[in-house]
Amino acid sequence: MAKQSILNKKSMTFLEKYLNNASPTGYEWDGQKIWMDYLKPYVDEFITDTYGTAVGVINPKAKYKVVIEGHADEISWYVNYISDNGLIYVIRNGGSDHQIAPSKVVNIHTKKGIVKGVFGWPAIHTRNKAKEEPPKPNNIFIDCGCKTKQEVEKLGVHVGCVITYPDEFHILNKNNFVCRALDNRMGGFMIAEVARLLKENKKELSFGLYVTNAVQEEIGLRGAQMITDRIKPNVAIVTDVTHDTTTPMIDMKVQGEVELGKGPVIAYAPAVQQKLRDLITDTAEEKKIPFQRAACSRATGTDTDAFAYSNGGVASALISLPLRYMHTTVETVHRDDVENVIKLIYETLLKIEDGETFSYFKQFL
Repeated sequence: MAKQSILNKKSMTFLEKYLNNASPTGYEWDGQKIWMDYLKPYVDEFITDTYGTAVGVINPKAKYKVVIEGHADEISWYVNYISDNGLIYVIRNGGSDHQIAPSKVVNIHTKKGIVKGVFGWPAIHTRNKAKEEPPKPNNIFIDCGCKTKQEVEKLGVHVGCVITYPDEFHILNKNNFVCRALDNRMGGFMIAEVARLLKENKKELSFGLYVTNAVQEEIGLRGAQMITDRIKPNVAIVTDVTHDTTTPMIDMKVQGEVELGKGPVIAYAPAVQQKLRDLITDTAEEKKIPFQRAACSRATGTDTDAFAYSNGGVASALISLPLRYMHTTVETVHRDDVENVIKLIYETLLKIEDGETFSYFKQFL
C-alpha cells in the first residue's frame, strides 16, 4: 500500500505559486506576501522587519522561543552598464552562475514592468575553435532588442535594475521537483508546512514558535543577522539546501556523499550545537525518518551561522534538503526528501521542552 503524502493539493498549489514568483535578494517582499497569506491560518501573528524578513509566530507571549527558518531570496543579476549599441552588461546579486547564462531568457524588472531580454552568445560558427572563449562575468551580455542606449532606457531599463530568470516549476518523473530558486524557497515552503501540520493535528507547544522566512541570505546571511537580534531566540533549527554529490564532475572525497531521495542531511559543524543535533538524529531514528550526514569545515555557509553566533550564543542546528544543480535554473529536489525534512522538523519540535538549555554542563548547574 502506498504511503499517504503529507503534501496536499493546497500545499502544491502554494508551492508552485511561491516558486514561480521572483524574489531576488533585496526584492523579496512580493514572495513574502504569498508566503504570509498561506501561513496566516496557522499562526497567531506576524512580525516583519525593515528589510523584508517575515515571521509567523505561534504562542507569542511565551518567554522561551524556538525558531524554524528558511531564506526567501534567490540569486539574480543587476544591470551594471548599458553600451552605446544597446547591450546590457551585468554584475551578480548573490552567487549567480555566469556559465549557465548564454542563451537564457531573462526578466528585467523595471518601474514600467517586466522587460524581456536574452543573454546572447556568439554562434559556434563564428568562434575561434582553437581558443574558445568561455562565458565570464565580464563578457556575458543581455540583448533586449534595442540598437542604442537611449532605446534601452526608453523601455525603463537603467543601471541597478534587477534581472531574474523566468523558469517555472515542473515535475520530472512524478517525484522530482524542478525550478529555479529551490534554493531556498523550499525552506520557506517546508517550515510553512510544519506550521500547517501543527495546527491541523492540534498540537499545543509549550514555547513560542517563530516560523522565520529571512531575506538576503545569498549575500551573507544578512536577513538572519537582523531578525535574530529582534527575536532573541533560545533555539534555532535552520533548513536550507545542500549538494547531491552523485552527479558527474563532483568529487565525493572533497564534497562528501549525499544523494537525492535518501533523506534530510544533518550537518556536523562548530556552529551546530551538539546536544540539539543529537535530539534531531535521535528523533529521526525513533520515528524511522531516513537521514544523511554531512561535515562542514569551519562554517555551514547558511543562516545557521548567523543564529548560532548571535545574542551570546543560540543553540542552532541545520537540516538540509539534498539538491542537484544548485544556482542553475533547473535545481532539482526529491519529493520524499521534502516530506521527510518537514516530518523531522515537526517531530523534533514536539520533543523540545520549555526552558531546555541544551547545556553541556548540566551536572554543574
